[in-house]
Amino acid sequence: MTRPVSPRFVPERTPPTVRDLRWSDADPFIDMYWGLYEERRDGQPIGITLFAERPSRSDEVAWFASLYRKALDGESIVVVAECDGRPAGHCEIWPVRPGPTSETSHVGELGIVVDRPFRGRGCGTALLRAALARARGKFEVVRLSVFATNARAQRLYERFGFATVGRFPAAIRRGREYIDEVLMSVDLRAAPAPSP
Repeated sequence: MTRPVSPRFVPERTPPTVRDLRWSDADPFIDMYWGLYEERRDGQPIGITLFAERPSRSDEVAWFASLYRKALDGESIVVVAECDGRPAGHCEIWPVRPGPTSETSHVGELGIVVDRPFRGRGCGTALLRAALARARGKFEVVRLSVFATNARAQRLYERFGFATVGRFPAAIRRGREYIDEVLMSVDLRAAPAPSP
């Protein structure tokens, strides 16, 4: 006698939408970031550098308040991917050295994170497309660093015109493992705008 199989719950898989940062994103962002510490503890191959110990909630609130202020002031570009009605990741491009008189004010540094349940659903692509579109006219060059072990992310960046410009051997030490850091950049003056 066979038992009836109950249907497996499948979460809604709507494509991500990209929007501006909101103050109400603070708690989801903090949870997302703290989740990275759990992934590291569990031996998952996350591709972002973390502190030795998870920061306190007050430290995280201060970080978010700074991020929010920079987005409001136009100092940084911050876009949020939303899936299934909640923040699924974000991408920020900030000036390498703030201030209009700096000789590097035309260069932006890119950082991106996607929450674990939403990876592989196009959030990274949507975030990069939106952030780089907004970066045109504000920055001429955008650079980033990526773990050498994160081939998937490197392929994504290459699709948006990023090229490898260097490598820092053993830049990251995670436990007993050393990981190289790959440096990539894109010249927005020469790169074609990403297609919608």
